[in-house]
Amino acid sequence: MHRLGGTTRSYAWGSPRAIPELLGGVPGETPVAELWFGAHLSAPSPVVDADGSIDLAALIAADPGATLGDDVRARFGDALPYLLKLIAPERPLSLQVHPHAARAREGFDREEVAGIPVDAHNRSYRDRNHKPELVLALAPFEALCGFRAPRRAAELFAGLSAPLAKELRALLVAEPSVAGVRAAFTFLLDPATRPSEFEVEVLAQECEARLASGSTSPRADSTVALLAKAYPGDPGVVASLLLNPVSLQAGEALFVPAGGVHAYLSGLGIEIMASSDNVLRAGLTSKHVDIAELLACVDYVAAPPIRTAPEVFHGATRVFYAPVDDFELSVTDLSDDAVHPLPGRGPRTLVCLEGKITVSSEVDSLTLARGDAAFVPSSEGRLTARGAGVLIQADVP
Repeated sequence: MHRLGGTTRSYAWGSPRAIPELLGGVPGETPVAELWFGAHLSAPSPVVDADGSIDLAALIAADPGATLGDDVRARFGDALPYLLKLIAPERPLSLQVHPHAARAREGFDREEVAGIPVDAHNRSYRDRNHKPELVLALAPFEALCGFRAPRRAAELFAGLSAPLAKELRALLVAEPSVAGVRAAFTFLLDPATRPSEFEVEVLAQECEARLASGSTSPRADSTVALLAKAYPGDPGVVASLLLNPVSLQAGEALFVPAGGVHAYLSGLGIEIMASSDNVLRAGLTSKHVDIAELLACVDYVAAPPIRTAPEVFHGATRVFYAPVDDFELSVTDLSDDAVHPLPGRGPRTLVCLEGKITVSSEVDSLTLARGDAAFVPSSEGRLTARGAGVLIQADVP
C-alpha cells in the first residue's frame, strides 16, 4: 500500500472552505474546487511514502503488472482507468459535455496534428479517453443534467414576452421531439443564431419577475436568476430552462454519461470518472469554449437524470455501480471495531473522510486518519477494514 497526496485544482468556482474542512484542514483564501486522487498525466497524485520523489502515474508505469493486474491491463492497457476526486462548487461551473471514446480519440489526434500544446488554453482534448462520471453528494448538491421533455421546456417559456422566449418556444412546439430540443439548444449556442447579451438579460429579468410574483416554476426561474447573476448575458443562462434540475442529498448519487449536458451549481461531493480531463464547454465559464465540437457530441434525447442507488455489502459498505467498465465507488461506515471485508479488486484508491481506519491486505496494512489517502496495488489481493469512521474506495469492476 502507498500513501497518496491529493492534487489541488484551484478553479475560480470552487470553495476555499468545503474540502479543507471536510478533511480536517485549515481553509485558506484560495478556492479548492477539486482535489484529485489519480494518475492522470495532467495532475498525478504524489506518492507520499516515497518522499514525493514519484507520483502515482510513475509508480504504475514502473510495474503495471503488479499495480494494475492482468485483467485491468487487458481491458485498459497500462493506465489506471479511473480518476477519483473531491469537488466543491461554491458558484455554478460551466455548461459542459464529455465526449464518447471514439470522438475523444479523433479530437485528441486532430489537435496533436494541429500542434496545439496539450496544456494550452484553447485545447479541447487533453487525452484520448471518454469521461462518464458519477457524483456522490456529501452535502446538499445542486446540478442541471440532461434535457427536459420538450413539452415541459416549452411550458417554461410560455407567458414570457421576451422575443427570445417566443422563438425558443416556437421551436419546441413545432417539433416536440429530439429535433426540437436540438434546434432550441443549437439556436442558443451556434454563433450564427446566438442571442445577444441584451436578449439574454431581458429573458432573465422576466424570469426573475415571474419568480417574485409567485412563479409556477420557481426552481427553474431561481436557477435562471442564479446563473444570470454569475454569468450575465451568457446564453447558458437560458439553456438552463431546457435542462433537468437535480437536487441530491448527502448519500445520493448521479451518473452523467458521455454526451450528457450538465452543470454543477453548488455543493460538496465525491466524483469518480474514467481517467480523463476532456471537457467541452458551451458557456457559463471563462475557460475555452468549443461550441461546434460540443454540439457534435451532445445526446439530445430528453430523459430523466440517472440516479444511482447503492447495493449494501456485508452490512457496512454501500457500493455504487455505474453502467460503465471503468470504475465503481464504495462507501464504508465503520463503528463497531470489527473486521469488515471490503468489496472490489484490482487497483484501489482509498480516502478516509472521518475517524481512523486500519486497512489490511494479504501482504500489508495501513492506518488512515481523516484526510488520508492510499493506493492499493492489485497484487495485494483482498482488503479488510477495522476501526471507526468513513472510508471511500474507488476500484475497477
